[in-house]
Amino acid sequence: MDEKHQKIIESAYKVFIENGIRNVSMDDICRQLGISKKTLYQVVDNKADLLSKITLYIQSQIKSRIYELQHAGLNAIDFLLEMSKASSENHIRINPIVTFEFRKYYPQVYEEYLERKKDLVINGIIQNLEQGIKEGLYRQDLNKEIVAHLYFQKIDEFHNLSKKESEDFSYAKIFEVMFENHIRGISNPEGIAYFEKQKEKLNFNI
Repeated sequence: MDEKHQKIIESAYKVFIENGIRNVSMDDICRQLGISKKTLYQVVDNKADLLSKITLYIQSQIKSRIYELQHAGLNAIDFLLEMSKASSENHIRINPIVTFEFRKYYPQVYEEYLERKKDLVINGIIQNLEQGIKEGLYRQDLNKEIVAHLYFQKIDEFHNLSKKESEDFSYAKIFEVMFENHIRGISNPEGIAYFEKQKEKLNFNI
């Protein structure tokens, strides 16, 4: 993706985050971005294609962040803390209606996005579990495949909270509890002690 195309995808993503998907037309996108329809349609075929390209862009950014953290010399728990902070911050930015509308009005694009996301999350968690076991922070008896699939299910449920749930509890607090439960479930005593130290130092502000 060249720089011009990336800028259009990034800007369209921001428009959807702020306004939802259903009520934003391609004309609205052009107006907000200050570009012609001809320019937009040189980049995407239609609104569904635009959404698909946005999800590919988001996931490429996540992969880049994962790569950076994997080469930053972090242990398994610190890696998860950093990734969780990024995920929580990104989710807080997004209007909850966006996920609902995406799933309802563009189900095929959403399912394709979800499958790619599932592969990314599950593979990432398995790698993290293997790292944590080698480092003596996670339990040796973990079933890595099952733990990774369960974690993905929790992530998916977190991104599909009902309107009432999102009003009753902050996303940050829900994510914090979910993350802590995951860490405590997979860690051995050494890992839990390390997590407690990091939690106090960071004020668990993820």
